[in-house]
Amino acid sequence: MTADPWESLIGQPEATRRLRAAVASPVHAYLFVGPAGVGKRLAAQIFAGELLAEADPAGAGRHRRLALDSTHADVVVFAPKGNNLRLGSRSDPGEIPAIIGEASRSPTEGSRKVVVVEEFQSADAPASSALLKLVEEPPLTTIFVLLASDVPPHQATIESRCLRVDFPPVPAEAIAETLVAENLADSERAQVVAAAANGSVDRARLLASDERLAIRRDAWWSVPDRLHGSGAAVAELVEELRGLIEDAAAVKEAQHQRELEELAQREEQMGTRGSGRRTLETQQRRELRQFRTEELRFGFATLASRYRETILSGEGGEAALEAVDHLARSTDALIRNPNESLLLQALLLRLSPIDM
Repeated sequence: MTADPWESLIGQPEATRRLRAAVASPVHAYLFVGPAGVGKRLAAQIFAGELLAEADPAGAGRHRRLALDSTHADVVVFAPKGNNLRLGSRSDPGEIPAIIGEASRSPTEGSRKVVVVEEFQSADAPASSALLKLVEEPPLTTIFVLLASDVPPHQATIESRCLRVDFPPVPAEAIAETLVAENLADSERAQVVAAAANGSVDRARLLASDERLAIRRDAWWSVPDRLHGSGAAVAELVEELRGLIEDAAAVKEAQHQRELEELAQREEQMGTRGSGRRTLETQQRRELRQFRTEELRFGFATLASRYRETILSGEGGEAALEAVDHLARSTDALIRNPNESLLLQALLLRLSPIDM
């Protein structure tokens, strides 16, 4: 751990500045908004450690270390057990009652407790409404940090009760510098990986060891050369592209297997068989869906670059402009978790070929 924990938050200078300033006089609730992999969770851990350290200077180092290790008794993290944060029912309670119960309890060690809620955008209207009053008037000892990729309309009231901190995609230059500094890639490869990372440091670290990244980029780049206006050509391309996504996901699945093996070792050492396994597996399923979505973003961005190249050369014309627009619309549609095959089929049928 660095002497200044904020130095480990990459490419988020404005968020870092605002959160540093907030430590001395925090408000009751914060909303961190930005795409996956840009540092929201790490920022929440650092911020929680700083809040607890500010309240107990004598134990500052310990508070910071435990918060970063996700083992501090007064930093409680909630995440969806399924696809959504749920209010649930008496017979099947969701996460929201547990959040409310935990936030209402006194801190275990000191005078403050930090409650972190991941994937907050997944809370539907009833769940958000149930949490609203507590976020508006939490116990004096509790500080909420809500993490979200976006803010749905039904969460606008909660947003207005929080101090919002935005986490934009991390610049490719910052990602490349990090990969080189961490000895994950040389300068040339770092540039390629950073361009494919979609602003996510987490994704970049994973892709740094993916030797087939260049193959996938070339495959997406060549798609316009293989479009001939026929449904058969599109169907063949869709199968190939989905196969590439499956191939890419193997890197993520290997990471997940290592995490499960590490959990099994901890369970064996501590005699807590089954502890946290369901939560980890649910988290991994979410991460795998997100990884596949990011692969599609990478592919769509590669295709858009190909069409823009033809526009800049003066050879693209109206068809290339329309292709870029279709790609932008398909990228926007990814937030709705569409069916991969149908999305790709609809997109490729609209794209124009590029004459070699």
